[in-house]
Amino acid sequence: MKNVFIGFLCLYFGSIQCFSQSNRVMNLFPEGTILHGDIPYQNDTLKKHLLDIYLPANAKGKVPLVVFIHGGGWLSNDKYADIGYMKETVSEILESGYALASIDYRFSTQAVFPAQMLDCNAAISYLVDNADKYGFDIERMAVMGFSAGGHLASMVGLAKNNDVDKFFIPGSNQNFNFKAVVDFYGPAELILFPGANDAKSPEGILIGAAPLDRPDLAKAASPVSYVDENDPPFLIIHGEKDDLVSPRQSHLLSSWLSVKGVENEMILVKDAPHFGPMFDVVEVRTKVMAFLKKTLK
Repeated sequence: MKNVFIGFLCLYFGSIQCFSQSNRVMNLFPEGTILHGDIPYQNDTLKKHLLDIYLPANAKGKVPLVVFIHGGGWLSNDKYADIGYMKETVSEILESGYALASIDYRFSTQAVFPAQMLDCNAAISYLVDNADKYGFDIERMAVMGFSAGGHLASMVGLAKNNDVDKFFIPGSNQNFNFKAVVDFYGPAELILFPGANDAKSPEGILIGAAPLDRPDLAKAASPVSYVDENDPPFLIIHGEKDDLVSPRQSHLLSSWLSVKGVENEMILVKDAPHFGPMFDVVEVRTKVMAFLKKTLK
């Protein structure tokens, strides 16, 4: 992952960052969607410790929950970012009777890994603790992430059964598991990046060192390190022409899952770049919704 990644993402999303005090994507959700916005999930005032909950209209009984983790090289964007170009998929998730919770987490420029895992798991713990309040069925939870968020979604899903204490705030609720992980073009092995010898690359900033200089830190922050036979099913989606996160990253993760006997499917989207509306087309959306329907039944 090259340093151009930072500038590219900031340019793409920069025009919408200034409206962070209001929910700028609510109009993309189906009519009647219930929003619980800017919920502090760690009982503090840090802006990166907020989440949004979207509940389907006219929900009856407890509903499955999809936890949504945004991308941005671990150092940009927010809980609205990827919803904008995945609007049809997000809308169908709600129309199918699922709740969606989109979370923020600290940037790597604020705190190095595993701060991002602490935040993601703290947000999930909050959702589990408040499942009755919002009407979640915590026995039917999936996690979905994009780019750096795909990395974190994979980490959350894979490391949960490894009982890694440093990924959880002491005393937080760890009594949950995921039925499924949807990983859109997320990094799987930090050492594989072209910038692995650069401490100023996004992956270097994430762990506080060049991955090749600190392979121990890189391994601890790489999803493939946590693959085992007890992991949940994965749907992995990657762009054929992704020049920021190589499709080899997803291929490697899929191969490790297969070696361990974990149900998974990798979809390579023809001619698709790193992110964008090409991942919101009918062919991909149908796969995503079928996967969620199967795993969250």
